[in-house]
Amino acid sequence: MSYRFHPLVAAIALALACSAHAAKPAKSTKQAAKAVAPVAAADAELAHNLSPDAAERLQTVVDRFNKENGGNLKLVRLEKGDKPAGLNLLRRYDMSEVLSQPKELIPLADMMAKAKQPLNVGELSADLKATVVNAKGKLVALPLIYSTPVLFYNKNAFRKAKLDPEQPPKTWFEMQGVLDKLQDAGYACPYTSSWPVWVHVDNVSAISGSPATSDKGQLIFNGLPQVKHIAMMATWSKAGYFRLFGRRDEASKKFHEGECAMISTDSREHVDFRDAKGVELGVAPLPYHDDVYGGRQPSLADGASLWVGAGRSAAEYKQAAKFVSFLLSPEMQVEVVRVYGGLPLTAAGRAAARSKILKDDGDRTLEVAYASLKGNAGKQVSHVADVDAVRQITDEEMEAVWANQKPAKAALDISVSRGNAVLAAKPALKKAQPF
Repeated sequence: MSYRFHPLVAAIALALACSAHAAKPAKSTKQAAKAVAPVAAADAELAHNLSPDAAERLQTVVDRFNKENGGNLKLVRLEKGDKPAGLNLLRRYDMSEVLSQPKELIPLADMMAKAKQPLNVGELSADLKATVVNAKGKLVALPLIYSTPVLFYNKNAFRKAKLDPEQPPKTWFEMQGVLDKLQDAGYACPYTSSWPVWVHVDNVSAISGSPATSDKGQLIFNGLPQVKHIAMMATWSKAGYFRLFGRRDEASKKFHEGECAMISTDSREHVDFRDAKGVELGVAPLPYHDDVYGGRQPSLADGASLWVGAGRSAAEYKQAAKFVSFLLSPEMQVEVVRVYGGLPLTAAGRAAARSKILKDDGDRTLEVAYASLKGNAGKQVSHVADVDAVRQITDEEMEAVWANQKPAKAALDISVSRGNAVLAAKPALKKAQPF
């Protein structure tokens, strides 16, 4: 940091220095230099395990923060088993690590209070807070890149199948007729899905009014609504309407390449589909089962969140807190939405994103995501997809059903039984968050 002195100021400073020199013994040159040296911002680290492309985009956000705030925040890699850094960007599938090491973390609200940085939890959207607010209403992490599952579809494929591109299916029953026409139009992959447990267990359960987990964290997704849905998907798989490509986002690549006509995946992925080959992107809420009592219920939000590591210096926490405040500004929320596709965190950020992104890009994904969430009050429930061991069991059993190797009821019963055994052995994993 450099300083520029006015001549008059310099003269006064020189006179004072001479007076002081006459009154006190001179300091050593080294001591004098140390006394007037500008204080650099403490090093602070933001750990992540993002892909190289995503990390490069995150670096631009960090660089902007450092430039505008005189910060010294550095990106570092976070490998499995590492001790958390000062700030840690953790994705949905990292939550098992978070839940298993609560002593290595501190609540975000505590850090912000000690650093004297404002944090009004009331300003945060209720539908994003379910897994990051403790029983006392304190924010324990920042839901930075959250989204909810939606249905993306290729309007060009709809036209080819002589379907109205502005009328996507609202229910799973309507969806079957659409898939039949897409198949007749030559699509070998009418429909696919990324993140199958998150979409077809956690969210289909929530939308059907039959949560996948109980208030105490027990798995209960083997009820009638879930069995009917997984069995329906099995008939679609057998008929060639539905194709599964993997347990994470492998299917998203197939939609991006124009191979699949429809996909259910996180709303965040609209930023990845902008340049999809031969795709005019359409978006709609995830379909619902219209024979379930009470009609369509809100979907769930989840995604990458920012957690605070324990045992850091006050100076590092102060810089970390400034970074959180920086991210919460409406301008930066619009930027994060534009780059990563997540949902804005506050009402001000949401209004700014709606206006800016709709106006500039004509993108309706945010509107559709909000409609799907319906102002969900964010009840604290654990998500099946957030616990690696349970998700893997559930993926395995669903794949057996969709490969025509097991009936849906037996597979979901086994999933729940095996999963609850895992949770009984590690009770911390039943929680929505560690505090």
